[in-house]
Amino acid sequence: MASPPLAGLRILEMAGIGPGPFCGMMLADHGAEVIRVERPGASGLTEAARDPLLRSRRTIMLDLKKPEAIAAVRRIAATCDGLIEGFRPGVM
Repeated sequence: MASPPLAGLRILEMAGIGPGPFCGMMLADHGAEVIRVERPGASGLTEAARDPLLRSRRTIMLDLKKPEAIAAVRRIAATCDGLIEGFRPGVM
């Protein structure tokens, strides 16, 4: 069996709504490793079992208001091939 077309691609997804989760789902469905970063208190970890848009990816929860969480995201991003974020300009 041939490997998926995006096997070996690693993507960091900053949790949000709208086209971001859909993009992450499509990339994961085609073989990319997608790592989703959720905010504490977000329902993503519990919703993952029920929401088809959250399938096929790993999810981590980080409080991005803390410097150590920002440092962790930067370390992960350094190992990734792409970033998905759908925030308004200046938020990221």
